[in-house]
Amino acid sequence: MENETIIRLSAFLGLFVLFVAAETLWPRRARTFTRTRRWPTNLAIVAIDQVVVRLMALGLPLLAVGAALDAGANGWGLFNLTAWPAWVEVIAAILILDVAIWFQHLVFHKVPVLWRLHRVHHADRDFDVTTALRFHPIEIALSMLIKIGVVYLIGAPALGVILFEIILNGTAMFNHANLRLPKQVDRIVRTVLVTPDMHRVHHSTIRAEHDSNYGFALSIWDRLFRTYTPQPKGGHDGMTIGLERWQDDRPAGLGWALKFPFDKL
Repeated sequence: MENETIIRLSAFLGLFVLFVAAETLWPRRARTFTRTRRWPTNLAIVAIDQVVVRLMALGLPLLAVGAALDAGANGWGLFNLTAWPAWVEVIAAILILDVAIWFQHLVFHKVPVLWRLHRVHHADRDFDVTTALRFHPIEIALSMLIKIGVVYLIGAPALGVILFEIILNGTAMFNHANLRLPKQVDRIVRTVLVTPDMHRVHHSTIRAEHDSNYGFALSIWDRLFRTYTPQPKGGHDGMTIGLERWQDDRPAGLGWALKFPFDKL
């Protein structure tokens, strides 16, 4: 779609700056490392991820939005076999893609070889906006392939895919932000969206806690599938973030993060 990249990039940068400012003004926890120690690694991973996606675009005929346009042109997928109003299809596509990402997240925790990739995200010993962007390039590539498959399967409209990408990026940065929300505000917001306090539980070193709260955008899926944990046992100030066996300065290093999936346990 015309100007898709500009729209998505503008939304991403605007929300990134917004949440960085918010967590600076109203921080939830003291940092383990300074931003200057962690951010170069996390942002470098983002840059590498983008290169990987661009390389995939050279090797694959279509990525997510292109797959939506292709499915529509060829009449493939669920929504291209129905006569639903366009706005219904857009909302339904966003909901289906969100639950698909929830399920993918669950699988990446449960399948050992996939957990090796995903634990790069969990190894971050602090929890802030850049943690939302810290995913191993191989995981990003697999996620894109899964997303393309879901888009073709349901025949998602291109507008639904673009809006979903913007929503996913925005909510992921929001719920990873080191942001203190008033308790009442958190209680209300988490009835619909995953809040920072809700998702922070997922980054606990305690296995039962990081095997819960898988949602990135909507909180309903964890409640529906009984993977919801309201609060960490140690409290948000007392909980330990990261992976229990790697509570040192190694996770802040770029080289360590990239080779971490291939290290012996």
